[in-house]
Amino acid sequence: MQTPAQTAPSLSQASNRPKVYIPREHGATAMLLTPIFSVAILARTWHWSEVSVLLAAFAAMSAKDPAVLLVRQRFLWKQRRPDSFSALRWLLGWSVVLIASVLILLETWPFKAFLAIGAGVAAFGCLAIAVNLKNRQRSTLFQIASAAALTSTSLATCISAIGTIASWCWWFWLLTAMQASAGILVVHARLDARIALRKAAAATPQFRRASQAALGLLLCAAFAATILRRIWIALALALAVVGYAYDLVRQKDSISLQMPLKTVGQQALMLSVLYSALLIAGLW
Repeated sequence: MQTPAQTAPSLSQASNRPKVYIPREHGATAMLLTPIFSVAILARTWHWSEVSVLLAAFAAMSAKDPAVLLVRQRFLWKQRRPDSFSALRWLLGWSVVLIASVLILLETWPFKAFLAIGAGVAAFGCLAIAVNLKNRQRSTLFQIASAAALTSTSLATCISAIGTIASWCWWFWLLTAMQASAGILVVHARLDARIALRKAAAATPQFRRASQAALGLLLCAAFAATILRRIWIALALALAVVGYAYDLVRQKDSISLQMPLKTVGQQALMLSVLYSALLIAGLW
């Protein structure tokens, strides 16, 4: 048996290990990647540049955290942090992947489409860093913008597959962004409820009210899809409404609020995959 003195170095080494900068948020990762695979199926054809879309999306998402850390160090902290070297190394690595993927897309995409998508991604990237610098990343409007940005990988995949954005892809993006927005708001409502539980105080109503509004919008869309006889799409929207409404109800239970966030993320991932599968059936 090891003595405390023998185990101390190993614990110290574990705590000093450089941070690995890869996406760990199941819900956000699903919002980014699920549209890529869904549109690849709906396009009914395949082009090798779709792999570049996948790599570019994953690299951009992975580069966000080290970029934010380094920008904070430069403009806020004004001093070097122990993990800054690791962050710089990961940022450079993901940047190489991102640049290589972008160069491939530049060669294979229509130039106007490349400029439009590229400008949108660059603008949102700058916005995300600025919002994080000001600690405004919990803004409701920013969360909705994040959902739209993450799910826009569907548009990029469609361009790679067929050279343009088909009408059905615009609908897929809209419906996916609506679902993703509701999911983000519901998760933030849960986080607020968890914080309130620890402090024995009432949770702030901001994200709960926004979640309820988002669910109302999804419900209206489900009714519209039913009237238009797009049954699979109506089912997808109804599934999202029921799933997120159930989670809002569970948030009133203190035991449910103690559920690990990893489990919450996995459940969000499962709901997102089922939702996308029903959308594929409806848009096929």
